[in-house]
Amino acid sequence: MNDRVEFPDDRTDDRRTITSGFFEREVYLSREETAAFLHDLADQLEAGSSFTISASEWEIPFDHSDPVEVEIEFSEQSERELEIELEFTEPSGSEDLSVR
Repeated sequence: MNDRVEFPDDRTDDRRTITSGFFEREVYLSREETAAFLHDLADQLEAGSSFTISASEWEIPFDHSDPVEVEIEFSEQSERELEIELEFTEPSGSEDLSVR
């Protein structure tokens, strides 16, 4: 099993690897595509502390630590909306910590 979690539009290995800065994308997936993506992500979470999220033009390799923040937001303004956000944090560099 590799550590790659791919969006369904993944077609090529000619990708830009993102390791710094700011990057944001919204994608719209079918119910089946969303379930497959979440299953792949869940498999990677169970397997270890790293994964790579990718699409056809980009990839983001990421090492994370526990805990994973899960935020649930419900809103009923112009339409009913449920938002589920997962926030992964890279491991802290405690080995670099010193007091002199």
